[in-house]
Amino acid sequence: MNYRHAYHAGNFADVVKHALLTLVLAHLKKKETPFCVVDTHAGVGRYDLAGTEAGKTGEYRDGIQRLLESGPGPALLADYLAAVAAVNGGGPRLRFYPGSPRIARFLLRPQDRLALVELHPTDAAALKREFAGDRQVGVHVQDAYTALKALLPPKERRGLVLIDPPFEAKDEFRRIVTGLTEACKRWPTGIFGVWYPIKAPDPVDRFLGEMAGLGRPCLAAHLFRFPADGPERLNGCGLAIINPPWKLDEALAGLLPVLAERLAATGGTELRWLARPDHSAE
Repeated sequence: MNYRHAYHAGNFADVVKHALLTLVLAHLKKKETPFCVVDTHAGVGRYDLAGTEAGKTGEYRDGIQRLLESGPGPALLADYLAAVAAVNGGGPRLRFYPGSPRIARFLLRPQDRLALVELHPTDAAALKREFAGDRQVGVHVQDAYTALKALLPPKERRGLVLIDPPFEAKDEFRRIVTGLTEACKRWPTGIFGVWYPIKAPDPVDRFLGEMAGLGRPCLAAHLFRFPADGPERLNGCGLAIINPPWKLDEALAGLLPVLAERLAATGGTELRWLARPDHSAE
């Protein structure tokens, strides 16, 4: 309950996570039928980069600011950069950074829906203010993994669950796998995206092995900001995607190197299937 994302908003990990998020949402928008996005660790929705918290760390300077200063983005970044511009009045000045709720809301169509889950009381109150009066957005003040049981499957039957914990709990990887085991049973056709930090490699490798054993297609995308440099440093981040959209792997293969170059990430990138789709019935 002590983690506050305002200190880290717009950093390199946010850029990776949110750029990939927009690719999944673009896929869902290809069909006219409605979809639902469930964000299990929603935060406050938008962050003031001129605020005290962001000013103390300045992490956004090596993230979204560096990306914007690197020149026009490729087409794969268009939705993401448009969402960033939208919370800044549509202009080039960078004052605010959109969290995943704001990015998802920017990309929703009138028939789509957003369910936001936040346990921290102060952040939940801010989230409610951010989306007050928005009939397409619901805010749920509860534990993320309890919410998975309550909110799945959504009535739309199509959509995405984004799981983005602060990783304060030492057993967070275990909690994710336990929650996903039940969630995949409740909604076997849903897309699940899980963000995770990369520090020491062994916990991440164990987690990815368990993700591979869930019995669903799963793709992992990694960006390493630095070469491995000790278990306490945030050396990189990853996003594991269960039931990834068709050809998402091809889009990520094109996007990850661009992000690495523009964010000056010297550790490289990695894209691998943890469990491949079974096309034998096709």
